[in-house]
Amino acid sequence: MITKKSLCVVSGCIAGIMVLTAGCGYTTRSTIASKYHTVHVSPFYSSIDITRESDVGNQYKIYRPGLETDITKALTNKFLFDGSVRPAAMDVSDLELKGELVEFRRDPLRYNTNDDVEEYRLNLVVNIGLWDKKENKLLWEENRFTGDTTYFPAQKSEDAAIKVALDDLARRIVARVVEEW
Repeated sequence: MITKKSLCVVSGCIAGIMVLTAGCGYTTRSTIASKYHTVHVSPFYSSIDITRESDVGNQYKIYRPGLETDITKALTNKFLFDGSVRPAAMDVSDLELKGELVEFRRDPLRYNTNDDVEEYRLNLVVNIGLWDKKENKLLWEENRFTGDTTYFPAQKSEDAAIKVALDDLARRIVARVVEEW
């Protein structure tokens, strides 16, 4: 004899199985892969004004020589790793990614009792744009796109922290390129 309680349990199990097997349509494929297959990462340049005097408002704005080159390399490597669109030479690519480094900041986050900095946040800020080369049109652009990290100087060097921030920036830019805009 089927009771009302057992009927509810069976119905609930069937509904749960249907929901689990239906899925949500998630895919790891790129949403632009059908139209675009290659991207050229133009060399980033720095627009950081290194001649400005330091004052209270910009005392943490600093410059690291060659950082724009490191951004270009990190992006190329991240596109290779991701595989959704392949890096290619300018004359054969479908897309062109252009960018400029506009800010590099190292801000203190935490101090100890002696007023020494215990933790910093690094920010790499860029302006970027993605171009469709065949139609010669701007697909999108974003200003003040940021990659960041935090680090404790007692545990990690600033150079190591910059590598983490570069990886974060490259990961975010590649995700922005391969998502549907």
